[in-house]
Amino acid sequence: MSMFLNTLTPKFYVALTGTSSLISGLILIFEWWYFRKYGTSFIEQVSVSHLRPLLGGVDNNSSNNSNSSNGDSDSNRQSVSECKVWRNPLNLFRGAEYNRYTWVTGREPLTYYDMNLSAQDHQTFFTCDSDHLRPADAIMQKAWRERNPQARISAAHEALEINECATAYILLAEEEATTIAEAEKLFKQALKAGDGCYRRSQQLQHHGSQYEAQHRRDTNVLVYIKRRLAMCARRLGRTREAVKMMRDLMKEFPLLSMFNIHENLLEALLELQAYADVQAVLAKYDDISLPKSATICYTAALLKARAVSDKFSPEAASRRGLSTAEMNAVEAIHRAVEFNPHVPKYLLEMKSLILPPEHILKRGDSEAIAYAFFHLAHWKRVEGALNLLHCTWEGTFRMIPYPLEKGHLFYPYPICTETADRELLPSFHEVSVYPKKELPFFILFTAGLCSFTAMLALLTHQFPELMGVFAKAFLSTLFAPLNFVMEKVESILPSSLWHQLTRI
Repeated sequence: MSMFLNTLTPKFYVALTGTSSLISGLILIFEWWYFRKYGTSFIEQVSVSHLRPLLGGVDNNSSNNSNSSNGDSDSNRQSVSECKVWRNPLNLFRGAEYNRYTWVTGREPLTYYDMNLSAQDHQTFFTCDSDHLRPADAIMQKAWRERNPQARISAAHEALEINECATAYILLAEEEATTIAEAEKLFKQALKAGDGCYRRSQQLQHHGSQYEAQHRRDTNVLVYIKRRLAMCARRLGRTREAVKMMRDLMKEFPLLSMFNIHENLLEALLELQAYADVQAVLAKYDDISLPKSATICYTAALLKARAVSDKFSPEAASRRGLSTAEMNAVEAIHRAVEFNPHVPKYLLEMKSLILPPEHILKRGDSEAIAYAFFHLAHWKRVEGALNLLHCTWEGTFRMIPYPLEKGHLFYPYPICTETADRELLPSFHEVSVYPKKELPFFILFTAGLCSFTAMLALLTHQFPELMGVFAKAFLSTLFAPLNFVMEKVESILPSSLWHQLTRI
């Protein structure tokens, strides 16, 4: 080993440090590109996903989930971790709202993927296997599969010529009506037809599986119509009427929680500034066993902030500390931001809003847009609420160093949100990608290694003899244990065998 070190020239050390600099630079460039594209370090991801299980490491997600304060069930965690797409409870009307945007701007606010999901929803909720027995329903069954809007509208008119068909009125109200008033008129006609079908199928639902499926479809149609009528009343300024219709609907069909009608109710109650009623709704639906949403979390934060925001001052709070009420408000904001970190930028108008899609991804940019589109006015109405949000929301990410992998109050942030949001949101919108982590340790490490080896290469080139002495001394120290082992082996083995090994 000493002979090998003595034969090395300064050129070797220049080549060694230069090669190290090149490799470190390539690693740094690749890590930077991967981090910009996927929001995480490649080396870190490989070590966490593949090396830690091999080394017997424990998954942090299980411990975080078991200790989470909100106590979500395992099934909820699994379903949300798969990036389930939900129907937007506050989706707009295509004919009266989305199409108007297209007429004015020339842009399509809805993506094909979003509209395709809606078509699947319509086929699921508005059709059943026995539709072929009724000519009008058979036409509508084909209409919901049509991709061309004009073909769908023509089919709806054709169905109405045969019979008073509730689903045909629904399609016309959604896609042909150019104003909310026209849509409301068509929905009232749909309600009349749908209520009659519902009552008839209710009497026959126990006569067989076919009648049971038909009754389920008629129930979905009736609930949809009543909900959209309530939303029409809300759009037209009749908010108290809308609240009553929503409450009646929730009482009549308490098991249909999948429609998330309580989110429509919360928004309408906030418009009335009926904060006590809002708190009562939250007490029922912000339950540990129910899946959360941005509407639930941020409305709870707004109510807590309302109690202290009008007198809140960050300078005064830093001097005297936070009071109990202020601490509760800050913790509520942190909870909301941990659930969906995209919302504050829209509420604080740091990022421009677009029309919300018809489907949202919980904890994603699409949900943030849908929430802020309808609730920004409610935050502005509460004096100082946005100021409190501005002062505190970023502190969440100092508490959670790596939101992609950990969660204090909720399950870990799903890493598939960006891909799903890009499918749901139009191409002209810049998708909010979060969590944005600080540069990972491995990127900083490779950058430092690159700089260090480059400096060594420069010093070796300028002072080859001096650096050669240092390098020999360093390598001698590094390989001292190996030299000791080799000396012991040489003393034990016969000289002939040792010479053969050294030649090899």
